[in-house]
Formats: sequence, structure tokens, C-alpha cells
Amino acid sequence: MPKRYRVGRYLTGATAARTGDEMSGPALLLVGLSVTGSASTASALLSGITLSAAVGGPVFGALLDRAARPGRLLAAALAAYSLALLVILLGLGRLPLPAVLATALCGGLLGPALAGGWTSQLPGVSGPEHLPRATALDALTYNFAALAGPALAGAVAMTAGAPVSVVVSLALIVLALPAAWTLPQRAPTSSTPPPATSPAPSPNSSHTSTPASPTTAAPPAPTATAFSPGAVLADLRSGFAAIGRVRPLARATLTSVISYVGVGMLVACTPLLGEHALGTTDSGTFLLATLSAASLAANALLARRPGVLRPDATILASTLALAGALLLAATLTPLALFAAMVVAGAGAGPQLTALFAVRHREAPAPLRGQIFTTGASLKITGYAIGAGLGGPLATWSLPGALLVAAGFEALAALGFMALSRGRRGPQGGRGVPHTSEGTCSSQLPRTSP
Repeated sequence: MPKRYRVGRYLTGATAARTGDEMSGPALLLVGLSVTGSASTASALLSGITLSAAVGGPVFGALLDRAARPGRLLAAALAAYSLALLVILLGLGRLPLPAVLATALCGGLLGPALAGGWTSQLPGVSGPEHLPRATALDALTYNFAALAGPALAGAVAMTAGAPVSVVVSLALIVLALPAAWTLPQRAPTSSTPPPATSPAPSPNSSHTSTPASPTTAAPPAPTATAFSPGAVLADLRSGFAAIGRVRPLARATLTSVISYVGVGMLVACTPLLGEHALGTTDSGTFLLATLSAASLAANALLARRPGVLRPDATILASTLALAGALLLAATLTPLALFAAMVVAGAGAGPQLTALFAVRHREAPAPLRGQIFTTGASLKITGYAIGAGLGGPLATWSLPGALLVAAGFEALAALGFMALSRGRRGPQGGRGVPHTSEGTCSSQLPRTSP
């Protein structure tokens, strides 16, 4: 790792890219409405650039894991995403609408690069000894972007016009290009896959190691043919197999995806909640700002004390906190709504930090990029499903929609507990045996004696 690359540069680039990403959705919604006058066209643009991420994430992650210079590939993805935003902006009202929507779909394929693509490179930037704190700081950039992006989109649109809002969002993404381009080169690895055997079990381990599946063996180091379709498809199979095979990784992924269905429903309900609490639908943004601010504060505390919480237990506790927040919001009283947003933020922030910690700990190093981008894609998909369900349900019954959202959080918690039962499957990460708590001793320090 070049000494000149610092975590501060990484955080600056990631913050700019993620803020631009969070700003681009509302900006496209506003510019679509202002140019075409059609709410359906505006929502179609937002849906197009969101839903296609489910397809693009795994593929981009597999390519990222194969790249000798992953930063160059990440920078190319950021540039392509910015170009897609520019084409959409210039094409609205000038090109046929299907062509503009197709551009939004293509741009959305690269959406996970602005999120999981950065996070997957964090171990090479911080080093294992500083990874817990760097992970908390990385999660902090998500919370900041979620708070600043929509607010900045609205402020710029009000003062300079909706098209300028899109320009500012793509400019922020472009500002992240130097930090992405100069990310550390991947450390050289042996081109020979490791033998399909597991190391001897730890004396403190609560399970027996089993042979690793040949289909999930680490792919070889990048070569001249590293980007062949067959090799990428093999990596895709290995990545999905790793997510399903490693119990703590599968548990965290399942829980976060189902939980984000509930979060998407909550966000879809916020305009009506704002109208009920403060008199106007626009006031729903204050509720979202409260949620984001609480998430930011919670992760700021975790960044100061990164070892205070166990990642696996935090995922469960934060999911239960979100369920409680949604039940509180269903009362529809103004004070309870703002309190519910604080509780939801205090749950969502640590949940994200804990999810990153589990992925860093459990993901096989040659598949880390794919696992992070695939996880981001699945969460985006869960969020989109929740947002799609939340609107119609809120129209039918606002308290009913919030109770259904709380049900998804409860279902996520049940899924976590179901995958916590029984013997653990083959271990992931770097092949280091796990303790009964699932902590990989070579990557993250234990949080308790």
C-alpha cells in the first residue's frame, strides 16, 4: 500500500461520490417533473436508475475482484455514471422518452459502485489494525450523504433550477474520481487456487471445520485473461455461493435486505406522515432529516468507540429497534413521530456499521468486492420493493402501512435468529477458524475478553 494514500483521501472521495449519488435521485425526480410536467415520467426516471442496480452490482463486483488496479475500474464506473446523468439531463425533452429511460437503466447498473465498490477497498487503505474504526467512519459517510444529498438537491433546485441540481450531483461524483483512481493496487496473490481443505479447528471453536467446496475456492490473481466471460461467471457463482455458505454472512445479508423493505416503506410514508404531523407533505423531509441526523450521531459515537459493540448482536438489536420505531410511528402523534425517527436512525446507523464489519470479517478476500456490491444491490432492491409497497398501503391506511413495515422488521429479526440456530457451516474470510461468536481473529479484534 503506498504510504501517500491516506484514509482521509478515501473518506473524502467516498463522501463526494455518495453525496452525489444520494442527490442524483431527487434531482432527476425534480428535473423530470419540471421538463416534462409528468409525475409518472419523473418517477420512471427514479425507478430506472434505482432498480437496475440489482443486476449491475454482482457483475461489477466480480470485475472489481479481478482487477489488478480496482481503483481504475471504480473511477471508470464513476465517470460512466456521471455521463449517464448528463445524457439524461440533455436528452429530456429532446430525445424520445424510451431512450432517456434506457440511459437511466444503464446508469443504474453502476449505482453499487458508488457504495459497495468503495467499501470493498477499505481493508487495503486502512490496514487490519485500523479497520474497525475505518469501517465506522465509512458508514458515517453513508449517513452524511443520506442527510445532505436530498437536502442539497432541493436547495439547489429552489435557488438555481432543477437542471442545475443534476449538474451539481454529477459534479460531486466527478470530484471523487482522483481519490478512486489512486486507490492502492491489489496486493499480488498466488495464481494457484488454495487446496480445498480447511485448517484445523480452533480449540475454542463451537463447530467442526469441513472441507471447502471447490466451487467456492478463491479465483486466481488477475491475468491477461482475467476478464473473460467464463472467469467472471465463475466468480459470480463463487460470490453468491460464499454469501449463502458462510453462516454469519448469509445471516447479516438476509436480515439487512428484509429490514430495508421496512425502511423503504417508512420513507414512502413520510410525505403523508409530514402532512399529518406538520400540515404539509413537504414536511416529510424534516422527518427524514431527523432519521438521518440520528443515524449520523449514532455512527459518530461508534467511530469514537469502534469496539464497544459486537457486530452480529448489533444487527439483531438494531433491527428490533427499527421495529419498535415503526410501531411508535403508527400512533401518528407529532411528538411520537419525531421520537420514532430518532429511534429508527439510532437503529439504522449501527446496523450499517455492523453489516460492514461482518462483511469485512467473513468475506473471502478474492471475492470481497463482489460480496460488497452484491450486498448493496440486494439492499437497494429490498428498499425499492418497500417503497413500492409503502405508497399504495399508505393510501389505504397510514397506520396499517407502518404496522406492515414493522412486520418486515420482525421478519428480519426472525430470519436472523433462524440462521443463528444449529451448527455453523464452513468458515469464510481468510480461512481462519471462527470462535463461537463468529469473530475472525485475523481481521477484527475481539470486542470482549
